[in-house]
Amino acid sequence: QVQLVESGGGLVQAGGSLRLSCAASGNFFSINNMGWYRQAPGKQRELVAITTSDGTTTYADSVKGRFTISRDNAKNTVYLQMNSLKPEDTAVYYCNAVVTTIIMRPYVYWGQGTQVTVSS
Repeated sequence: QVQLVESGGGLVQAGGSLRLSCAASGNFFSINNMGWYRQAPGKQRELVAITTSDGTTTYADSVKGRFTISRDNAKNTVYLQMNSLKPEDTAVYYCNAVVTTIIMRPYVYWGQGTQVTVSS
């Protein structure tokens, strides 16, 4: 079993910054992709950014140039630095990890979500 614990959400004014963290713990062979998704009220969950184990990153067009995803493999932790925040960034942000389990099977885990609210 793997646990993803998120932190760093909160309330910020437009133009401000927040940094999200997500630490993975438990029994697994390796962590492959780690990333962040978000879900605003009344909308579907959408990809924000992901990073592979070798550091390749992918961003949603809406956050390119404003958000930066990074990863500390030694700590099994992924970060999301969010700058120039806009009210439309308001959502619950979920950490995601694709893990190779101890029985060598891939499995997807989700964090519990952290609220990010950007006021105008």
